[in-house]
Amino acid sequence: MINLILLIAVGFFALVLILYYLLIFTKLASYKPAPDSNCPPVSVIIAAKNERKNLEVFLPKILNQDYPEFEVIVVNDGSFDGTSDLLKEMKLQYSKLRTVDLNLEEQYQKGKKFALTMGIKAAKHEQLLFTDADCDPASEFWIKRMMERGDRPIVLGYAPHKTKNTPLGAMVFYETFHTALQYLSYALKGMPYMGVGRNLSYPKTLFFKNKGFASHQHLLSGDDDLFIQEVATQDNVAICIEPESFMQSAASKGFGAWVRQKQRHISTSDLYKFKYKFLLGFYSFSHVMFYTTLILNIFFKENWIIAGSILGLKWIIQWIVFYKPSKMLNAKTIGYLLPLYDLYYTFILLILGIVKPFYKNKTWK
Repeated sequence: MINLILLIAVGFFALVLILYYLLIFTKLASYKPAPDSNCPPVSVIIAAKNERKNLEVFLPKILNQDYPEFEVIVVNDGSFDGTSDLLKEMKLQYSKLRTVDLNLEEQYQKGKKFALTMGIKAAKHEQLLFTDADCDPASEFWIKRMMERGDRPIVLGYAPHKTKNTPLGAMVFYETFHTALQYLSYALKGMPYMGVGRNLSYPKTLFFKNKGFASHQHLLSGDDDLFIQEVATQDNVAICIEPESFMQSAASKGFGAWVRQKQRHISTSDLYKFKYKFLLGFYSFSHVMFYTTLILNIFFKENWIIAGSILGLKWIIQWIVFYKPSKMLNAKTIGYLLPLYDLYYTFILLILGIVKPFYKNKTWK
């Protein structure tokens, strides 16, 4: 009797996952970009705290973008590493660079969302484009590609991590790809629930109409997921996945740093709208339960052939759906090594589920 229950269970959770692949993730697989020539004036906003080294390397690449009219606003959030001196020097060289300086008291009291808000208030242009100080645009056409989204004011971009060929690098590589596959597919499905603050655009008036980050100002994170859930609809969001629009950044150094980063990101999930908590939560739960019940079927020899066939079918469908997005997002190795990455992802979900209750970090730097 137990062996039959386990066989039914592994089949059920495989069916759930396959339905997610076919009903949601195929949206990205079948997506065909239709860029236009829209080039509105843009204010690029970067909140930076003690980022002198990164700004020295990456800020010139943003200031030298090939785009008709834009400004770059760097909010110096109480830095004490020489960031202020660097920005003063760069302002003499780049006319498009503007700065907003916050003192230490403001930083300790308010955090990153306050810094972003100050940058938005200082912006001259209606369309805002956000990234971080440690981000490296894939090309000089980053702004242009992100703005080629027609009349849809919110643009969700892609921000991959630069990873090393290590177990941790593989984990970060796949988790970043899978997260993008989810939020981009959901957006195309008419259910936008997040973007990434490293590559995100929306209008200034929309920010103030929503009263900024007021509803979640007390949280460290949420400037990209909770805010998008509040303002995005199925009609006002576009995605941008042209390779020239990618915004790259270095992955966390070490497993502990990666866990802390993910703790910050998942700390907002309790405030997600119910439908997103259910859809995302049930997907993760089904993923873990699929492999759990699959492993338990090992103890019943009469189940091996059927359980193995279910696993094979699940992987084949997943590979068919994931392969094209992996090429779109410059992650082709995922298409070749999907079973291994899929097992990795189960481990990721378990780790994040374990660490979430222990998250207590309240500062952004």
